[in-house]
Amino acid sequence: MRQLAFRILNVFTIAEQRLSGNPLAVFEDGSGLSDAEMMALARQFNLSETTFILPADNADATARVRIFTPSYEMPFAGHPTLGTAHVVRQLRDARDRVTLEMKVGLVDVIARGDTWTLRTAKAPVVRKPTASKAELAAMLGLDADAVSEEPLWVDTGSEQLVIPLRSAEDVAACRPNAEALGRLGYNEKRGSSMAYVWAPSEGRTLEARFFFLLGGNLVEDPATGSACANLGGYLIEQAATLPIGLTVQQGSAIGRPSQLRLRVDEHRNVFVGGEVVELGRGTLRI
Repeated sequence: MRQLAFRILNVFTIAEQRLSGNPLAVFEDGSGLSDAEMMALARQFNLSETTFILPADNADATARVRIFTPSYEMPFAGHPTLGTAHVVRQLRDARDRVTLEMKVGLVDVIARGDTWTLRTAKAPVVRKPTASKAELAAMLGLDADAVSEEPLWVDTGSEQLVIPLRSAEDVAACRPNAEALGRLGYNEKRGSSMAYVWAPSEGRTLEARFFFLLGGNLVEDPATGSACANLGGYLIEQAATLPIGLTVQQGSAIGRPSQLRLRVDEHRNVFVGGEVVELGRGTLRI
């Protein structure tokens, strides 16, 4: 029987609200675990993602990391990257800078206290969806003119459908149809369906929500760092004035308010950051 140490963290938390943000399970040492065992452990926790820390293959990396949802492995995801970096710093005595080796490539992560910021490993790649703006609005349960600009599939590490909406009120009003999301938001690379919606709120704040299907059921994510990074890619594609810094609010609709920091510098580098809180530690015996 093997004993596996793990930690439970919340990522993209709001100050002094430890039970905000997106939950994450991190296994301190995934050495010797098979792909099937990692998947089974991710299903056991049934969180949006579970990560496994491994010795690095690349000499420039602090550690290698694998990310699993309860259904599939991901090459990159935002909140698992930040939360795992928080654990790696303690395990490897890495101070405030770690480089994580992931399937997408090397991802640099920097901390100021318990606030972590990643830089995406790849420049954004975009493509147009086949669905019209009106079809996507109907998919979301909104009026035909609620989609304000051209939606795009964006990939800065994990491809997702980014849909700009007319107002923060439209973001709050979204009631997606699971069948339509399954068709119009289907991503062949990942074998899953998803949509990230966003709109300006007040000042330099945006409201966002992320919907996906899990076992045919509609699920909403409380905080999606990879989608926030793809929003940065979207802004680059739309020729936004750079540099730009934004606060993205997500998760309030499902009782898990979260706050993400998005920055795109003058060189078109995309950065996503947020606060990380460790809630507890434990051991599994398998």
